[in-house]
Order: sequence, then structure tokens, then C-alpha cells
Amino acid sequence: MSDSEEKTPEQEGTKQMETQGTLLGRSKGNVSQTCRPGKVWGNRYSPERPLGSPTVEESRLCGGGGKDLHGTMVQQRGHVEERKYACAECGKSFNWSSHLIRHQRTHTGESPYECLDCGKSFNRSSNLLRHQRTHTGEKPYKCFDCGKRFIQSSELITHRRIHTRDKPYKCPDCGKSFSHSSNLIKHRRIHTGEKPYKCLECGESFNHSSNLTKHRRIHTGRKPYKCLDCGKSFSQSSELMMHQKLHIGKKSYKCTECEKSFNHSSNLIKHQRIHTGQRPYECSDCGKSFIQSSNLIKHQRIHTGERPYKCLVCGKSFIQSSDLISHERTHSGDRP
Repeated sequence: MSDSEEKTPEQEGTKQMETQGTLLGRSKGNVSQTCRPGKVWGNRYSPERPLGSPTVEESRLCGGGGKDLHGTMVQQRGHVEERKYACAECGKSFNWSSHLIRHQRTHTGESPYECLDCGKSFNRSSNLLRHQRTHTGEKPYKCFDCGKRFIQSSELITHRRIHTRDKPYKCPDCGKSFSHSSNLIKHRRIHTGEKPYKCLECGESFNHSSNLTKHRRIHTGRKPYKCLDCGKSFSQSSELMMHQKLHIGKKSYKCTECEKSFNHSSNLIKHQRIHTGQRPYECSDCGKSFIQSSNLIKHQRIHTGERPYKCLVCGKSFIQSSDLISHERTHSGDRP
């Protein structure tokens, strides 16, 4: 094994900083104090890292508390200019040969670090170490606010935003902020109209995978949410929650026109359209309007020809689920 592979980036970084500190100390006496690294840590959330001790990255950028502005600028310029290890494939440059070796694996596909427990391979030793914690159960990164532990430092960083209420990911379209980048990606689909999740049965697309999962239950008939009071099952948890209020018997939403009461505010809003005559859901093909969005969706299938409800016995398809239920009785012999 070569010297570059034996040394970790942290060791390489420490050696590099010691050399730079010595050289700059010769040319300008007060700069060497700025660059004296002392003990550095590979990760700011290392369990053993004393409070205030610099990480490798912080030491590389000379953030160790020196006060000589000119010396710091000279040294930082030296850091930028010292990227002498260039990738022959893409031209990207690195400060250390170990970083170049690691980068080249993205081109070669080499994964030399193999897990002895499951055989999975990785291109970085650090990734193997993180993976092995899934087998050992080790969670070295602890939240000092609530005590919860994590396998990776990135998970701790994300978790701590619950306590700090930090939302660093901002939508450039509307300014709304999020604590996770994944939530911003999902949110931006509202603006872009992107719907990457497509139903293989009927071709309908969705902006979230969870919406596709819910939709597919139309085709499979799966209803995983069961009411413990009456045994009735539902395809969505929200439907079960609404249903359970029927057993409670509380109808707190009252119509001011006819004094009819409802369990849910949404049902009251729909009902009030009977009195106001409001039909907010209009068909873009023929202009017909509807009180409820579900009625518009059913109506639009007349124009699109979509028949998402298919009989598993004979293959006949229907626009509405109620039509399929009625049809299935012709096979079973059941009477309504």
C-alpha cells in the first residue's frame, strides 16, 4: 500500500498545516501563531471532540483564532494555489493525493472497502465505518438537548433543527423555508408542476410518492386502516380519523341556514354550497360546474375516457367505483 493510501485526509491535513505554518512563520513572525493547528478533529460532532476545538476543515481555512489579517489572507491564498493533484479524467484538482485517489473511484467504480457482515462494498473507508454501525447498533452522535443518539453526524445536524428551529432551505419562488432539503424539493413541485411518480395501471402522475401509494389502493382495493369500533376499513388514515368521529357522536359544525350539524368543517363547507349555489369546480372541457372536487374528477372521465375501476373477473372497466361494485354483483349473485 502506498503512503498516500495509508494516511487519512486528517493526517495529511495536519501535516500540510504544520508545513505551511513553519514556512509562513519564517517570512512573517506573527503568522505562525495564526496557523499553529494543535489537535484537530475530523468532524465537528465527534463524541470525543472538546468544545471549541477546531475541525480539520476549520484548521485548513486558518480559523484557529489568529489576529493577523494580512498573514491570514496570504496563507488562504496559499491554500487555494496548492491544489497540485489533478484528475486525468475530468481535470478536477485536489490538495492531497489521498483525495485524488478517493475521487478517481467515482470514475473507475472501484469499491475496495467491503463489509464483512453483509458483503456490501464502498468507495470510502468512512462510508464503510458508517455502514457497519447498522450491524453493531453503535450510535456515537448524541443530541445534548434530548439525549437521542444517531449513527451519522449528518443525522444529528438535521435532528438538532427541531430544537433550534433552523430552516436553512428556502424556496426561491415563494420564500417558504424548510429544515430539510428533501422537503424543499417536494415543495418546489407545487411551483414547477413536476409529477415524477406515475401509476403503472392508469398513467396518472403525482408529485409525491405517498400520493401514488394512496392512489394505487384504488386499483388494488387495499384498505389497511381499520376501525377498532366497528371493523370498517379505509384506504387512507385520514378517512379512518374522520370515520372515528362518527362513534364519538359529536357534531360541532352547525349550518347557520338550516341548523344541520356535521362532524367535520369540510363537510359543513360542502353543505353550505347548497344554500349559496356556489359551484367552484369547473370542467375545462365543457364548462360544467360542481359543488365538490370529487364530482368534477368523476365527470372529467367522460372526456378523457379514463376507467380506473376494473373488474378482476371479466376485465370490464368503469368510471366510478360504485359502478364496479354494482357490476361485481352480477358475478357473485349478491343482491343489494
